[in-house]
Amino acid sequence: MAIATTNPTTGETLRTFEPLSDDALEDKLARAAAAAATYRRTTPAQRTEWLRDAADVLDADTDAVAELMTTEMGKTLASAKAEVGKCAAALRWYAEHGPALLEPQPCDADAVGATQAYVVHQPIGVVLAVMPWNFPLWQAMRFAAPALMAGNVGLLKHASNVPQTALYMEELFRKAGFPDDVFQTLLIGSSTIERVLRDDRVAAATLTGSAPAGQSVASIAGDALKPTVLELGGSDPFIVMPSAHLDRAAEVAVTSRNQNNGQSCIAAKRFFVHRDVAEEFTRLFTAKIADLTVGDPMDEATQIGPLATESGLEDVEKYVQDAVAKGATVLTGGKRVDRPGWFYEPTLLSGITPEMDLYAEEVFGPVAALFTVDSLDEAIEIANSHPYGLGSNLWSEDEDERAQFVRDIASGMAFINGMTTSFPELPFGGVKQSGYGRELTELGMREFMNAKTVWVGAPSSEQAEGSTAGAAAE
Repeated sequence: MAIATTNPTTGETLRTFEPLSDDALEDKLARAAAAAATYRRTTPAQRTEWLRDAADVLDADTDAVAELMTTEMGKTLASAKAEVGKCAAALRWYAEHGPALLEPQPCDADAVGATQAYVVHQPIGVVLAVMPWNFPLWQAMRFAAPALMAGNVGLLKHASNVPQTALYMEELFRKAGFPDDVFQTLLIGSSTIERVLRDDRVAAATLTGSAPAGQSVASIAGDALKPTVLELGGSDPFIVMPSAHLDRAAEVAVTSRNQNNGQSCIAAKRFFVHRDVAEEFTRLFTAKIADLTVGDPMDEATQIGPLATESGLEDVEKYVQDAVAKGATVLTGGKRVDRPGWFYEPTLLSGITPEMDLYAEEVFGPVAALFTVDSLDEAIEIANSHPYGLGSNLWSEDEDERAQFVRDIASGMAFINGMTTSFPELPFGGVKQSGYGRELTELGMREFMNAKTVWVGAPSSEQAEGSTAGAAAE
């Protein structure tokens, strides 16, 4: 893919960028390593001030950055503004809580024969972040805020269709006053990632993207003995039981599936509805999906914009066509929108079977798959048969069902009576082919820190006295 801004609303390429030359890349790597050597010595208090200043810069730049994201990948302007606000909130969360999270953790000194024993968490250096286009600011910020608070240095290899958002990230931290080269954007193609990751000056990597991309990065990093965090695909289950508030569940189901034009790893994609309420829920769900407004994402009235890439549109179309050819029923939607750009109708399919490609794949677009089940056991069994395990939803007022869901669902996150989302206050990540490791909270900060054990013995004079007393006793 060329490194370019192509407006998915029109299909027009607005700006192209040349990849970094070998010499330019080498210069950036050298500067990152030099920055890491000094930035790690800054205090948490200093980093806090820079993070707060970055949040203030984001606030001031909200309108311009939101328009840029909408232009590059097609999310609605309203959701783009919300994404900017979420990033500012994450910066402020780490600014507020980071210093306390970096305090030494005391251990039981007496148990290990020491006068002091504790753990300090120290930065490991330069971390490469390989990020996707769907939440171009937030995905990168989920890495950047904790990494910079920890004292690490960041290199961002962003998706090739959001280059201007990627460059803005570097500009943001520079404008906020962070030391030079603490956060740099690398305009490089995917084929150059291996070179960067194998470079001895790069200590670790984090990737959000597809399972094949995760396998590739993990393989390279494993060969080089470098840690990774992987947040990969998702096909989240959304389970509706008879005790659920059906209208509210249907409303959230529509939002969850179609957020970001259906292009979200943690979007609910498979909807399991108990047979006792299936007819009513399906009626509500279908009507609410059909009522969504598709159009220009810059228009405040628009709820669904275009897919980010033409290839993404073609993939969604193929999944739906395959399912219909094998017996699925289209309850609403099911085709491209007849207008310029890469638009697809919000779609609901029923009659899904394992023979269909979308049964075991992630459909990255506004397409929901509806299943009718006879029990929570059946819903969980089908949900867990999927290779992904990122987020999950249950709608139930029954405490036993809630406990069973939390215990048995194979996912990194379980949300009950609410939409799966991300917060700085909660760990974010998955299991199985959805990846490993966690972002956000203190866990996200410590993924790329050295937990160093410190043991301090008694002063030499005391050791000598103890040795003499022991000899006399013998």
